[in-house]
Amino acid sequence: MTSDIDTNLFPVPSRHGLSNKNLVLPRSKPGVSPASTSALQAILTDNHKRWHIFFNFQRFHNHTAHTALTLWCLGADASVLKGSYKDHSKYQRPAFPSPSNITSQTWKDHLGDEDYYHAYLEFFKAELKEKSFDVILEEYVFAPSANFVTGLQKQPEMLNRFLEGLLHPIIHTGFGVEFTLPGTFAEGLAETAVHGGDSSRVIPSSWFISSSAGLVSRFPDAVGLTDKEPKQDIHAFSILARILADPSLGTFKEPDPSQQRFYLDVMENYGDTIVKYVNQWTLDGELDKKVQELQWTNVLLYAVGGSEANGPFNADFFLMHLVTSSLFLSGIFAELKRPSQVELLRGYFAVCLSWYIGRGRPTLDIARFFNNPDTSHPSAPGPQPTPHEGVNPSPSSPAAITPNPWFPIMQSTLVHPDDHLPKLQRALSEYSTHFGLTPAGTFKDTELKDAGLVDGTLFLRAAGLSISRLGWVREGQPPLEGSWDRRGFFTSANL
Repeated sequence: MTSDIDTNLFPVPSRHGLSNKNLVLPRSKPGVSPASTSALQAILTDNHKRWHIFFNFQRFHNHTAHTALTLWCLGADASVLKGSYKDHSKYQRPAFPSPSNITSQTWKDHLGDEDYYHAYLEFFKAELKEKSFDVILEEYVFAPSANFVTGLQKQPEMLNRFLEGLLHPIIHTGFGVEFTLPGTFAEGLAETAVHGGDSSRVIPSSWFISSSAGLVSRFPDAVGLTDKEPKQDIHAFSILARILADPSLGTFKEPDPSQQRFYLDVMENYGDTIVKYVNQWTLDGELDKKVQELQWTNVLLYAVGGSEANGPFNADFFLMHLVTSSLFLSGIFAELKRPSQVELLRGYFAVCLSWYIGRGRPTLDIARFFNNPDTSHPSAPGPQPTPHEGVNPSPSSPAAITPNPWFPIMQSTLVHPDDHLPKLQRALSEYSTHFGLTPAGTFKDTELKDAGLVDGTLFLRAAGLSISRLGWVREGQPPLEGSWDRRGFFTSANL
């Protein structure tokens, strides 16, 4: 690994943007040290120079930057960061020069071509010398001209690409925004540029026209020049309820394991229906609260959806990405102008619903999930300490052994060999910090069945179920074979 750290592209991570009480803007945990920070910078620099963004020709993603940043901000020792990078470097694909350079005149010419990853990376690094994160996001991802251009045979559709590849481009770019890392930000945008655009059916050109017109159409309401009754607010939970109740969306069949096109089948068969439902979601008023709705919704899909009536927790590989990506909504959202915020929320929700339907649209038995006492206070397996007689509340209390379940969960997560689990648990722990006080009854007025039972324990329950399924490796359990479940929910789907 290189000892020549690029401090311009990978400075000491710092928090980007202003605080907002409605947005989940994470903070680093105790344990960050000079040694772990130097190890992080060296890893990010080495990864940037040596490896391509796809580690194979099936376009599987290079996660090394994600993992290093997550372990670092969770307080892992420098040796843990180095060991993880060594393990995950073994299968990376070396970087290579592109056939030609990318310029401001040619940046739309090679979209979707992974051979141009290096050229796009150099292009966005050059742009960052003159422009800020927010300006670049607006110009190259959210501007109408970055998505649909009259007369072009192949449309740029950069928001589509930004949400492509099981949401990896938004995750990677989100890390760059969150930690103010120009190198990681440039990698995320270059990754965006070389992705295909499979979500055209659920991110239509009409959305860019309507969102741009949104500020004008809202002006009379803002200054009190209209007598219209306030528009009913439709929560994301209510859209989810309508998705669950639609019989036409329960006909998706279990895909052939040898085929990797089930997402394309969702687009072809259900794309227009998904757009119809997303258009019913209210995006007026305080949009930052709509970010929260998506974060709650995605954890519900993963955790409640994965808690089937029979058998172990179904830790679905695809639905897990809905949770890990949702943590970066807040940071990116805060960089954008209101029309682009609307585009982000609508496009992201549509893509997430598409993945949910593609996994078999699992039922959401909210009552069974929240009435399960076994998930409310997770504890690690194996030998337990013997508390002193003076501990609170008493030496025999389970709370004396595990006063805060998050600590053993995160300890085992930090040393787990899987590179997705730390991202998942970080997102869930941040949501627990931000939303943990939410009482039952908060969502009772939404259309989702038993939504009144949903409370702030959702995130701890999800974290406990996840580590129990993937393995308490610090405590001696082996990791789950294959790391995540990929069988879907086709036998228990709401057909």
